[in-house]
Amino acid sequence: MAPDVVTPTPSAATRPRRRFSRWHLFLAPLALLFLAPLAQMLLTSLTANSEINRFPPRFIPSALHIGGYVRLFSDAPVARWMMNSAIVSGIAICSHLLLCSLGGYAYARLSFRGRTVGFVVLLSTIMIPTQMLMIPTYFMFSKLGLIDTLAAAFVPFLTSAFGIFLMRQFFLSLPKELEEAGRIDGLGSFGVFFRIVLPLAKPALATLAVFTLLNSWNDLLWPLVAINDPKLYTIQLGLLNFQGAHHIDWQELMACNVVATAPLIIGFLFAQRQFVQTMSFSGLKG
Repeated sequence: MAPDVVTPTPSAATRPRRRFSRWHLFLAPLALLFLAPLAQMLLTSLTANSEINRFPPRFIPSALHIGGYVRLFSDAPVARWMMNSAIVSGIAICSHLLLCSLGGYAYARLSFRGRTVGFVVLLSTIMIPTQMLMIPTYFMFSKLGLIDTLAAAFVPFLTSAFGIFLMRQFFLSLPKELEEAGRIDGLGSFGVFFRIVLPLAKPALATLAVFTLLNSWNDLLWPLVAINDPKLYTIQLGLLNFQGAHHIDWQELMACNVVATAPLIIGFLFAQRQFVQTMSFSGLKG
């Protein structure tokens, strides 16, 4: 008999590279289209005001100037505004990861009376415009003494219906056998959740953290109503100080936009892989 021939497994170096599909030819120009405003913002922050206001405008400056960044950190408490936004976003992310995961697991796995009706009512709150809730929320926060405090900025972001929905969809995709094995070993509902389910939900948690960071960091309308003390301004409220009625320092304004946008880009780059994985497993992909 002829000896069995073992086919060697190709290594990573000899493995053929994935070919570009026709979708890449469509998505690459589209990605450049979305990157164009970011590039324009960055280049404008490094362009002198005399060159920004000239006509016809130039996309690439003749020389790079960092005067906008120097004036930004010397004329305004940008570091304090960034710290306030970091505190608001950090508390919002931590509370979202805990409360939304608990709520999503309850709606996905626990059986209790009114679960379906409660979930439908919860989802219906997503359709309510934020502007309709602003006045009653302001009166409620005023009675609680939260107006003109930093807590007024992060309390509305402690949890959300969309976060509970996202975590529920991900938990539904996990096999129940893992939880049943944990219960056989003597774990209760909280033990199964924290020791088995939650470690498997890292992609969904990373995605939820990205969404929460975007919403809490970019929120402007509610802090504009609830916060009046300049020391408690978030970075989005601070941006309004650079838009004068008769004169705008475009270089300084674009520099502040770059500083305000950089944390969001960095956060998304760190969670990009988990973000795509969650969209595939939670049923939210297009």
